[in-house]
Amino acid sequence: MKKSSLVLALLLAFTMVAAACGKNNNEGAASPAGSASASPSASASAGGKTLLDTIKANGKIRIGTEGTYAPFTFHDKDGKLTGFDVEIAQEVSKRLGVEPEFIETKWDGMFAGLDAKRFDTVANEVSIRDDRKEKYDFSNPYIVSKAVLIVHQDNNDIKKLADLKGKKAGQSLTSNLTDIAKANGAEIVQTEGFNQAIELLLSKRIDATVNDGLSFLDFKKQKPDAPIKIVDETSDASHSAFLFNKGNPELIEAVNKALDEMKSDGTYLKISEKYFGADVSK
Repeated sequence: MKKSSLVLALLLAFTMVAAACGKNNNEGAASPAGSASASPSASASAGGKTLLDTIKANGKIRIGTEGTYAPFTFHDKDGKLTGFDVEIAQEVSKRLGVEPEFIETKWDGMFAGLDAKRFDTVANEVSIRDDRKEKYDFSNPYIVSKAVLIVHQDNNDIKKLADLKGKKAGQSLTSNLTDIAKANGAEIVQTEGFNQAIELLLSKRIDATVNDGLSFLDFKKQKPDAPIKIVDETSDASHSAFLFNKGNPELIEAVNKALDEMKSDGTYLKISEKYFGADVSK
């Protein structure tokens, strides 16, 4: 009986050890679905949702814009947000299959807003610059323009950009147009955009502003008797595009595709001629 009892005890101990080893092997081989210790491939799949995926899932794309920069982004007489950039963005959104949600932001806070992911892109005639490309990505350009030097009609002292030395120029601080004014020795007076710069110029509180030639043409179309004039322009054209945080190639590709289609089917030209009477894509 003692020998038999010993054999049974040994068999029981062996069975318990084998069961314990089997349990440990199963735990090491795989974790239950949805557990915190899911495999790397499962984690990547769960966290691999792109910004474009999120936009389509939400049914809207958030777009940062000023709303004070005619004719690109402004409010019409009825208070409706409109403008060249706004209509281009609306058409791109339509082709992405989502609704545009415009978030109006002062120009000097536009980049910070994108950094904070308050919006998915910016449509505000943002010029493509090397320093910006270090931190942000751009779509293909959708507008080309030149910077012009604007002065009061009575001003005969400033005839070229070099004459800005020591003069007061009204500029948005983070605009590439400000860099041109600074490079020519101007004393910068901060403004919130084109309209305020023109107001200061009309009241002669500044001597000049380096601003967008297309904005000037639109302004003179609306107010042909305004006593301001262009006296010089830059030789290089500025290319502007949608602005994005880095790391969103799928969204940029989709936006570029929409822009290409708009140019091919005539939609872009229709919007361009509405605001400028010409094709401003080249």
